[in-house]
Amino acid sequence: MNQTREIRNIGIFAHVDAGKTTLTERLLFAGGAIRTLGSVDEGTASTDGLDVERERGISVRAALASLAWKGTTINLVDTPGHVDFSAEVERCLQPLDGAVLVLSAVEGVQAQTEVLWQALRERGLPTVFFINKIDRIGADPKRVVGDIRRFLTPQAVPLQTVGGAGTDSPAILSAWVEGGADLAEDVLEQLADADETLLERYLDGEEIPLDEQDGKLVALARRGAVFPVLFGAALDGIGVEEVLEGIIRYLPPAGGSAENPLSALVFKVAHDPAFGRVCFARLFGGRLATRDVVRNAARVLDEKVTLLRKARGCRFDDADSCCAGDMVLLSGLNDTKAGDILGDPSAVPRPVRLLEPLFRARIVPAEPDRLPALLEALRILDEEDPFLDFRYDPERKELHVRIVGLMQTQILESLLRSRFGLTVTFEQPATIYRETPLDVAEGTVEYTLPKPCWAVMTFRVEPGARGSGISFRSEVSTDDIHVKYQREVERALPAALEQGLYGWEVTDLKITLVSGEDHEIHSRPSDFLIATPMGIMDALEKAGTRLLEPILGFSLTAPEEIGTRVLGDLVRMRAEIESPVIAGGQFQVKGTVPAADSMEYPVLLGTRSGGRARMVTRFCGYRECPDDFRAETPRHGIDPRDRSKYILAARKALS
Repeated sequence: MNQTREIRNIGIFAHVDAGKTTLTERLLFAGGAIRTLGSVDEGTASTDGLDVERERGISVRAALASLAWKGTTINLVDTPGHVDFSAEVERCLQPLDGAVLVLSAVEGVQAQTEVLWQALRERGLPTVFFINKIDRIGADPKRVVGDIRRFLTPQAVPLQTVGGAGTDSPAILSAWVEGGADLAEDVLEQLADADETLLERYLDGEEIPLDEQDGKLVALARRGAVFPVLFGAALDGIGVEEVLEGIIRYLPPAGGSAENPLSALVFKVAHDPAFGRVCFARLFGGRLATRDVVRNAARVLDEKVTLLRKARGCRFDDADSCCAGDMVLLSGLNDTKAGDILGDPSAVPRPVRLLEPLFRARIVPAEPDRLPALLEALRILDEEDPFLDFRYDPERKELHVRIVGLMQTQILESLLRSRFGLTVTFEQPATIYRETPLDVAEGTVEYTLPKPCWAVMTFRVEPGARGSGISFRSEVSTDDIHVKYQREVERALPAALEQGLYGWEVTDLKITLVSGEDHEIHSRPSDFLIATPMGIMDALEKAGTRLLEPILGFSLTAPEEIGTRVLGDLVRMRAEIESPVIAGGQFQVKGTVPAADSMEYPVLLGTRSGGRARMVTRFCGYRECPDDFRAETPRHGIDPRDRSKYILAARKALS
């Protein structure tokens, strides 16, 4: 038997405050992985290891823990619930085989719930819903099931019914045993809708045995055709064992074979106080042992595994080896980044994009003399969250990171203080714009002095379709420019396009190398790396560039009485909207809105509506800014248009 059949790799997801970390704590306790229960409110939850997580009672970083239940190993990944930490959630979707999506029986489907559901569906992960907090005042499990079917999926299948919701002693009844004929009939109808053979038998009036229905449910749930719904109150341990049973029955076992070539995904990088830099990895195929040398497919380099550890509860024990299906911690991979693949990439699922960090914030140190320590701390945090894209401008002595929202700056501030003993503040975040060519133009570079060097090229730049990115082709014969030099040109393009005429990244363009020459004696590969940015910037200066702004698609639901005010807000934010719909006392509208104008609006909307409105957003690309709009960002490094100074800097001859 393939040992991966006894493993489940599961993610726990939820909108913030739905009880996700509390459920994780209860699952670990029920499985014997921890001896005492921690508390989110008291800052003692097992999977909240950072000081800021314990202080604020929220998850900031994903945590891996493991438990055993009835002979099956369940690896649990507890993910952040706040939208500002979607990058961490995004990285954790790839290594999983299934998910538990937690909702509050009071609040129901919330904004981040919809974002997470879209990501789970894009990844195709079989999912079990857990409706938590059924004992809270205002709990309405039946309404929440209706919201799931309305906003998320009509294939939600409640396997239980709840009595006494909103009281201290709710009762959970099974659909097939205590739930009564009505609920059992509802389950059967849902199964029949998802299975044509079963549907024919159902319509013919054939009686379907309960054990056959249960078998169909298992098969359909494991392939993501239906989604079981369970109920409980995690804080009091109600319904927790049923969730463990649901994970084993309705979510698929880890795939992959130990006999296949090594295929592993590094989905997280962390810095352990005892073991230093560690990589969290999921094996999709093959075997891995301590002292193995592995090939990093993304960076085309080999590294040696010096230590391998497996999760045992919330701790990690040394292990000699692991194989397909395992989640492990690896030491020794000092150049490997989150998202890199070890071995064969073909078995690893493609990544899912939740949100794009659309803002850049400047970090201001309280103690400028501790700048070296701050730079090292930010380098570490950038390794753990590559989306931060930390940059330091040595000329201006400015530090910048990319962020999703304001909450992220508060958490980074706390992390730097508690973990590294550094005090900083953040300036108001600025929107990250992009540039694209206005017209077709050609740019020329003749890099022939000071010798020895020789790279002569002419580039043509053309506007591309919105969202097309960068395309490159060469019309130059390899007799004129050797193929190895042309490869250097293509390799230089991403860096050459990092800063356009206004300092923003240039995108959505076609680049053609139309002519050029090398020199048999004087040319070297580095000449073409140095020359390419000069030729590209010459072409862009002649073509001109237009600014592009990031755009969010949104879906907004609010009480009908504030609908007119919401429409006014959307007009002021330059939103493009579809026709609003009013039904059941609710105002609903969809459209697109510039990210710069709507950064803080979801919070404002929630305040105005007393928490009854929600706005779900998703990044949907860039569009042209108004013609009269201008926004520049300070350059880092030397502008290639200042050719003499740029060449000296590139050749490390600038004092």
